[in-house]
Amino acid sequence: MNARWLDWVIAIGVAASLVSAGHPATGPGYALLAASGLALAARRTAPVAVLAATGLLALGYQATGADVPVIAFLFAVYSTMRAGHRVVTVAGSVLMLAALPVAALLSPRDLTTYEAFAQSRDVLQIAWLIAAAAAGEALRQAERRADEAERTREETARRRANEERLHIARELHDSLTHQISVIKLQAEVAVHLAQKRGEDVPEALVTIRDAGREAARELRATLEALRDDDKNPPHGIDDVAELVQRARATGLDAQLTIEGRNTDVPAAVERTAYRIVQESLTNIARHAAAATAQVRIDFRPDALLIRVDDDGKASPKTSEPGVGLLGMRERVTALGGSLQAAPRTEGGFTVQAELPVAQP
Repeated sequence: MNARWLDWVIAIGVAASLVSAGHPATGPGYALLAASGLALAARRTAPVAVLAATGLLALGYQATGADVPVIAFLFAVYSTMRAGHRVVTVAGSVLMLAALPVAALLSPRDLTTYEAFAQSRDVLQIAWLIAAAAAGEALRQAERRADEAERTREETARRRANEERLHIARELHDSLTHQISVIKLQAEVAVHLAQKRGEDVPEALVTIRDAGREAARELRATLEALRDDDKNPPHGIDDVAELVQRARATGLDAQLTIEGRNTDVPAAVERTAYRIVQESLTNIARHAAAATAQVRIDFRPDALLIRVDDDGKASPKTSEPGVGLLGMRERVTALGGSLQAAPRTEGGFTVQAELPVAQP
């Protein structure tokens, strides 16, 4: 049961108990009692207004000549204090206690018999008001401490995540930067010497040089993103066109088709979509010996579809997935999506992923 329905249940219960236990001097007294109870349904959204309404209804009931029950007003005091309106709660309670005798003077009752009873009743009402206010304040403080504890846990988790990102960045820098730089430098020197001598540069050597440059750029961008995730946003769907363009530069006839509009796609989904296309095109260049590749991105209301087809020499028999395919599957699974990667019956290979775009 949500909070709104619970408030209505409490309000109806209080109204029913007041009407059944009340002894109003006139018929309108029942309406005043019922109204004061039902007003509690708004105590979460408008606690100050409910405090004023229940107080005025209680005074109106007192003016009918009957002894007013302050149950609804006690609920209002509790709710107003819980909402943090301390001054309003205290001022409203004082005004309520001060106005009750005035309402009694306006009522058609015998004040000689009422005075002694009113003195003892006022003491009890003060005690109940103090108890209701104390309960509201205690719960408010407990909720505030719980919120502070939750914020502390979130800050601790965020700090640990930042420390882990920096640790990973240092490990990547120490273990990969030098090796990739050596590969890139050696390939560039070899290409340069071949061109200087007027020799034909082997296509494989040019591919190694370009792959080394791209690996160095990717590693640098990754390290920057790990060190400062906010100032260096990662790649997204808008960068897929550049991937396709680079694939064309290697001789692959790669085409990109985008359907729908990129609206409210989470950043994590965009990063994963980029990585899927990147890894798929890399695998095509390394293993497929394909002439063409088709990259299709389809924006749907509830999902983002990515499909990469090639006409390479993939075996119709399934084989153990490589590290790249496993990485894609892990990324997609982490987002609650699905991934299919298999040879096509007409030849080539297909990678298809469906990523939910609804924000958690």
